[in-house]
Amino acid sequence: MKRIESIFLLFLLAVAPVWAGDNLSLQDITRGVFRAQGIAAIQPAQDGESYLQISDDGQRIEQYSFKTGELTGTLLDLATARGAKLEGIDGYIVSPNGQRLLIQTETNYIYRHSFTAKFYIYDIRNQKLEPLSDGGPQQSPLFSPDGQQIAFVRENNIFLVKLLYNNAESQVTKDGKRNEIINGIPDWVYEEEFSTSQSMVFSADSKQLCWIRYDESQVREFSFPLYKGQRPTHEEYADYPGVYSYKYPIAGERNSRVSVMSFDIKSRQTRTLQVPLDADGYIPRIKATSNPESVIVMTMNRHQDCLRLYSVNPLSTVSKLLLEEKVDKYIKEEVLDNLRITDGHILLPSDRTGFMHLYLYTIGGQLVRQVEQGDYEVSDVYGFDEATGDTYFASHANGATEQQVFVARKNGKVEQLTPDAGWNSAVFSSNYKYFVNTWSDLNTPPVYTLHEGRKVTKTLIDNKDVSEKLAQYNIGTRELFTFTTSEGVKLNGWMIKPADFTPTKRYPVIMYQYGGPGNQQVQNAWGNGMCGQGALLEMYLCQQGYICVCVDNRGTGGRGAEFEKCTYLRLGELESRDQVESALWLGQQAYVDKERIGIWGWSYGGWNTLMSMSEGREVFAAGVAIAPPTNWRYYDTIYSERYMRTPQENAEGYDQVNPIARAEKLHGALLLCHGLADDNVHFRNTAEYTEALVQADKDFRQLTYTNRNHSIYGGNTRLHLFRQAVNHFNANLLK
Repeated sequence: MKRIESIFLLFLLAVAPVWAGDNLSLQDITRGVFRAQGIAAIQPAQDGESYLQISDDGQRIEQYSFKTGELTGTLLDLATARGAKLEGIDGYIVSPNGQRLLIQTETNYIYRHSFTAKFYIYDIRNQKLEPLSDGGPQQSPLFSPDGQQIAFVRENNIFLVKLLYNNAESQVTKDGKRNEIINGIPDWVYEEEFSTSQSMVFSADSKQLCWIRYDESQVREFSFPLYKGQRPTHEEYADYPGVYSYKYPIAGERNSRVSVMSFDIKSRQTRTLQVPLDADGYIPRIKATSNPESVIVMTMNRHQDCLRLYSVNPLSTVSKLLLEEKVDKYIKEEVLDNLRITDGHILLPSDRTGFMHLYLYTIGGQLVRQVEQGDYEVSDVYGFDEATGDTYFASHANGATEQQVFVARKNGKVEQLTPDAGWNSAVFSSNYKYFVNTWSDLNTPPVYTLHEGRKVTKTLIDNKDVSEKLAQYNIGTRELFTFTTSEGVKLNGWMIKPADFTPTKRYPVIMYQYGGPGNQQVQNAWGNGMCGQGALLEMYLCQQGYICVCVDNRGTGGRGAEFEKCTYLRLGELESRDQVESALWLGQQAYVDKERIGIWGWSYGGWNTLMSMSEGREVFAAGVAIAPPTNWRYYDTIYSERYMRTPQENAEGYDQVNPIARAEKLHGALLLCHGLADDNVHFRNTAEYTEALVQADKDFRQLTYTNRNHSIYGGNTRLHLFRQAVNHFNANLLK
């Protein structure tokens, strides 16, 4: 249940001309007229001096100098490439030896991370494009370390292509079957909650292929209907609706049984690796090392409060425990995302001291040192330089709403590499000498700059055209604020007032929030708000006469384990209490009409909306809940149990703290919106909640979107959704 940062960009169509005027339009916002320019698919090159990116028109893979920012070469130009003819480049993978590229085309997304595509092998030396396979679209292709082999998955089985043998293709596994056995790619719940789309690696000598095997045959299926619909149209359902069925383990139910396999490429022998694992445990990651006799397998127990790293020999199948990490309550998913393995070390993030910090271990599992320390959170990890012993990372050392890029030297000295207050993120060169930095703040679109250490050497993109375009409109500016609740909890927020704000006037307020575990919406950054783009949808609402506010409640990230994990076992209780407290504080401001405060959110933000509107204190006059979960019993094992344990262990937390249990307390005009084909938060959540509202004799409005998933986009869908939400607020909050 993570906020999908990219869902608001997936639906964007061609940008249309913008005519000068005073007011924004929903059409322009949902079409992405004001979206900022970025750099597509940037990757550092192996030489340490260059980076690669896809050209703006999607026709070339270009090479640029980290030092000057100048174009230094074109690795692939579709117009001049020999062999296969492609319409465009969706993505690319560079071989370890730098001699070939895998070009991704005709991408079809499946779930959050997974997709099928047609991949093509491009030989940089002879400029020739060839299909990776003629047997159908592929998933998660992977180069061997020597660059001479490519493994990929098709229909749950692993295939191997040998480039030195005229791209000869062989099948590694044959037991893969939909809704039963998956090889080399994760099942739905692993993909969604462990944020991964690939579960296989080569050994360092390219002689062994290792993967996680998922047996989901005992996982119960979930099904939802599909209709003919439009944009796209499914003609196969023109007469009778269809059904989509897949394996989805809800809280307390069976997960896939996982194991780790190896395949000896020369002898074609398959082995089961001896990885110690609880009967109901997880294997969230498998990682390659530089040692041919070792791959690293990570395991977690079902409660997700113990992470173990094993070194496993693909030939002997024997495992050795390298390190064990146990923490209070649960291990955050960011630990898995930011854990780094180098030739000689393991860099482990841990909040064992109450704040997320970095710990350096030898590759054998011996603790070397804590890399940095303080009352702040490390938020991203860029890498560990074996040559110097330096560690590169981002953190909130300057406050939870700020993110800066740092280097921690081997001697313990920590240096800030980014100069400006706001939100920074980096892509480093392979030798860590340079980086491309992306910076923004609340009122400045992203600026891309080149850095050599602490020195800014060039601005690549400044997005001034976005600022100039927006200057034609009567929009307000965002500002950060803090306040303390009646319970003594200090909360961070941002606020947007109308451009013609009058202090003596009392304004209605719309509160946007997400509020889920570890998430942050209150950042000194451009890209937040319901629709991103500089909180542009909130700017639009301000033009309708509202003040817009966002507050990060307890349970959100950036402020340490105590603040984030205090919601454990009772998700939604403290979060909604803080949103109510926020509304009460706003109602005390001279410029706010306390009788006209609304709240809305998407996904967990929808849950938090419903919980807040039924908290008991009647502070919200209206609310919009989009794709909300309504009981964690209906949601998946990994997410729900990470924060709630199982329903068998915590029945009270599941059954007493949810919107359905609070239905009789609902106060305010409610609009519910949900996609009928939501594979993440099933429509079941809204169906069961509306039944509770009916039986509690509570009025509400409901919108369903045909064939739409958790992102509710496609064709005119997003525009329609936002217009209904705005109309709902206008009908109930504007006088």
